[in-house]
Amino acid sequence: MLYLASRAVVAPTLRAVWRPTIEGAHHVPLTGGVILASNHLSFVDSVAIPACAPRPVHFLAKSDYFTGKGPKGYAIKTWMTATGMIPVDRDDTRAAQKSLEAGLEVLRSGEAFGIYPEGTRSRDGRLYRGRTGVAYLALEADVPVVPVGLQGTQHVQPVGSNRFHLAKATVRFGEPLSFREAFAGVAAGRARREATDQIMSAIYELSGQELAGEYNEHPPTT
Repeated sequence: MLYLASRAVVAPTLRAVWRPTIEGAHHVPLTGGVILASNHLSFVDSVAIPACAPRPVHFLAKSDYFTGKGPKGYAIKTWMTATGMIPVDRDDTRAAQKSLEAGLEVLRSGEAFGIYPEGTRSRDGRLYRGRTGVAYLALEADVPVVPVGLQGTQHVQPVGSNRFHLAKATVRFGEPLSFREAFAGVAAGRARREATDQIMSAIYELSGQELAGEYNEHPPTT
């Protein structure tokens, strides 16, 4: 309820102030489970996509955001809850599996789930190879995947910055992709790899990024 009430106010306000270019929103089904699979340029992507989509979209977020103390911690927790984020403990040894389980729960509830197949933000602006979790979810839940191409969000909130800028950005939604029938009888591993490659190809067409040709890795911690 908090998310829906907040979205009714925050999303149109954010669009009015920020004024992003939104293309292809009609491609997003208004009902039923659906995956929105996007390239990833900035932390703000998880705000931009739900603000520009024609329906609520849930993303995963670090559980740390929901456990902070004091006024700042409460404010962050309220914001994360209000924007439909789902907490996941990334330090858990089963974090990847729990993330997929959380995604399946969202999709089987008939809701929209947002995911970044690259796994983490691109620090050099290139589009990295997709990991197959997105295809696992699509095939397991039997839901369509709407590819999303983001442009310019890295200037709205640059990597490493806590400040937002009213920079120009585009959120482009592509035509839905369905895989269950196309991969009927195909070995699971091959089906997931080929479906993921199709999704990344569609994202590439929408984002116009240079292809990295390799997997993206999380930055080293110090």
